[in-house]
Amino acid sequence: MTNIDRSGTFRLGSRSVRRLGYGAVQLAGPGVFGPPKDPDSARAVLREAVASGVNHVDTSDFYGPHVTNQLIREALHPYPDDLVIVTKIGARRGDDASWIPATSPDELTQAVHDNLRNLGPDVLEVVNLRIMLDREGHGVAEGSIEPPLTALAELQQRGLVRRIGLSNATHAQIAEGRRITEIVCVQNHYNLIHRDDEALIDELARDGIAYVPFFPLGGFTPLQSSTLSGVADRLGATPMQVALAWLLQRAPNILLIPGTSSVAHLRENLAAAGLELPASAIAELDRMAQTG
Repeated sequence: MTNIDRSGTFRLGSRSVRRLGYGAVQLAGPGVFGPPKDPDSARAVLREAVASGVNHVDTSDFYGPHVTNQLIREALHPYPDDLVIVTKIGARRGDDASWIPATSPDELTQAVHDNLRNLGPDVLEVVNLRIMLDREGHGVAEGSIEPPLTALAELQQRGLVRRIGLSNATHAQIAEGRRITEIVCVQNHYNLIHRDDEALIDELARDGIAYVPFFPLGGFTPLQSSTLSGVADRLGATPMQVALAWLLQRAPNILLIPGTSSVAHLRENLAAAGLELPASAIAELDRMAQTG
């Protein structure tokens, strides 16, 4: 059994995926805008991920824009039968690299066709609706998601999308979404320190819905803590491996998509699947959130 096999599996819609996957966000240029400095290295990371057993890749056509999807197609197409590529729509990029909500029916339709063209499949396996209702565009904020989600569900009925998820959603928005269509996954901000979704994760687990934390390692500012480093030292692991292992042990419906543009870092992340945290270490790490 390889390390990644030890992460286990969970259902993502109609497919079963390994719980340790890969997020392609860091393959674009700085600020997730423009091309990478070394496209060959980016493609090598994607090939290494799939060769290592990853069969869940997260992306979006607004990464770059278009950059990561084109790299994925160049590196991996024709895709392995078991590979599940999950994408996001609901935003676009300004010329100044800004993130702009794009949730009209026409914008969502264009986004689906852009993803199909740049990724190259006949149908998009899972599409997450990215919700951007707060003033900054990246935090969660209450508000109805019925108009854009209904438009996405219509694209599903047309056979362009197989399954639908939500990204950056509140509990109320998830409940509203589930009244409109089946929701197979929720992708929200969650990690060792940022734990606003504790109760939500357990609720979704009971209903068999995948929870996919973005920024599992802290995002573009990696998690740093003397407690985390101390636990890692005692276990002979890196702090980031411990942070990923904690998430895998937190709940069975958590699917991880840590991103990196380095093959060496990718291998380090995947090795976290073989790390078993003792109860004492989990208790110590849990106190990190209580103390901030």
